[in-house]
Amino acid sequence: MKPIIFLLLVFFIQFLDAGEIELKIATYNVESLFDLEKKGYKYKEYKPYEKSMWNQRNYNIKLNNIAKVITDINADIIALQEIHSLKALKDLKLKLKQKGLYYKYYKLADKKDSVIKVAILSKYPFLYSKEITVGISYKYRNIQETKFKIKDQEFYLFNNHWKSKSGPESMRIFSAKRLRDRIDNIGYNKNIILLGDFNSNYNEDITFIRSRKHNNTNNKTGINDVLRTKEQKNRAKDTTYVEKNFYNLWYDTNKQNRYSYIFKGEKETPDNIIISQSLLNKKGMHYKCGSISNFVKDYMLYRGKYPYRWKVSGGKNQVHKGEGYSDHLPVTAKFIIN
Repeated sequence: MKPIIFLLLVFFIQFLDAGEIELKIATYNVESLFDLEKKGYKYKEYKPYEKSMWNQRNYNIKLNNIAKVITDINADIIALQEIHSLKALKDLKLKLKQKGLYYKYYKLADKKDSVIKVAILSKYPFLYSKEITVGISYKYRNIQETKFKIKDQEFYLFNNHWKSKSGPESMRIFSAKRLRDRIDNIGYNKNIILLGDFNSNYNEDITFIRSRKHNNTNNKTGINDVLRTKEQKNRAKDTTYVEKNFYNLWYDTNKQNRYSYIFKGEKETPDNIIISQSLLNKKGMHYKCGSISNFVKDYMLYRGKYPYRWKVSGGKNQVHKGEGYSDHLPVTAKFIIN
């Protein structure tokens, strides 16, 4: 009898292993998550225990609020932007654990001492996590490259935070080219996910032409031209293979739902999830059509309209009000691993 039970148990385990996995991946710019350490450069309003009231109380509120959002997302892997330090990342990780969401695996991209950095939290182990150096200037943040293997499927995840619109498009093109160089080495036939805050709309090549301040590149953009995302504009299920292109998942949802940020009343998409062609083929590991979405709950909206950003009073003497979340909405997508 015992051998029969053992064989049934082995069969059951093999059956579970043979089943498909639905993997939720997310990206979230958490808006300036600074720790309370005295060391390290910080924005003026985030210097701890000064007139701005960046203190233990407000830090705890910020951590709890961001942890609430991430817990509600419940992604298997989440890429984060605007994390100040490993201390801040670990404090956030602890808050998540207290709320019942445990990310065993984590990594901060901290080789360059930029003020804010990118990081990753994962329920799955990764083979490695390293950084792509983007110039020596602190005006550019490094790109975080993380490689996973789940079942027998390997994939690469690149966490980005490109230069903001305080700088011209040539600065974002510089980051895009460093990313493209690395992809050239990996190979375009691999499963590759590019995500994060690109500070670029999915249709940046159209929206930025009106801005002389940004358009110093003869109408060329990093996200559209360097990464080659402007040829495939159909829904994912109707998209045909285009060699060496990347597909921006924002095209796989209704136009009115394409936003993660609102600037002067206009919906924008600085946060993107962009995939290689192999993830569209519905074999092995592939994108689940129709699953791209901004993640929004009522509590995350201010007056029911705008992302409820972390509140700091304006004027010369900025003071933290102890309320709000982030000026960005998270973006999520699902992938199937057979």
